[in-house]
Amino acid sequence: MEMALRLNKFLAARLGLSRREADAAIASGKVTIDGKPAVLGAHIDKTNKVCYNGKHIPYAVDYLYVAMNKPVGYVCSRRAQGSAPTLYELLPAKYHNLKTVGRLDKDSSGLILLTNDGDFAFQMTHPKFHKEKVYEVELNRPLEPLHQQMISDYGIMLEDGPSKFTIVKQSAPTSQAKPPVKAAYTVILSEGRNRQIRRTFAALGYKVTKLHRTQFGKYQLSGLEPGQCVIIKP
Repeated sequence: MEMALRLNKFLAARLGLSRREADAAIASGKVTIDGKPAVLGAHIDKTNKVCYNGKHIPYAVDYLYVAMNKPVGYVCSRRAQGSAPTLYELLPAKYHNLKTVGRLDKDSSGLILLTNDGDFAFQMTHPKFHKEKVYEVELNRPLEPLHQQMISDYGIMLEDGPSKFTIVKQSAPTSQAKPPVKAAYTVILSEGRNRQIRRTFAALGYKVTKLHRTQFGKYQLSGLEPGQCVIIKP
């Protein structure tokens, strides 16, 4: 017997809404189940006919997975934040119902995944699955060897707990001029906390001047130009 699906989860997946937005739509009377107004907390299965603003929403859905090279200056939310535009402005309209798998902040760039498959998103982002993410990180000055060891071996305590990641490569400085020049590193991270890399380096007195994600789990940027996207296989 097929399990019933919570209505707000169904709406969120099919319409690209948040759970809160789906609940608001239900509460406002925009959603019907078999011709009757839906109620908060309702469950459905494939035998029910769900409509939103009078339009039928099919129960079955074709899952879609997209990789995008997010440019600096764009946010991952559906709504612009202040003067910062949303990455959905760069996506074809046919992908606007997809949700981002995790996020990159406005000042970061690189690989972002989008999908309408909630299970895929969960498996990619929940810490228990240990999906590695690889970043090119530029600092305002070279990282002291002791600080590199502290981050990689012991972790740095932040307000939301210890932060630990691997720093696997350091590029040679581009100049010997003083004050110290910027320096680039490759960072491998298996967590996904908000601005974790930036906050970790900041705790030791460094500023991240560039953060570019090149890999998320098995998915790589694959030469996409900034703003470009491509369909991928799960």
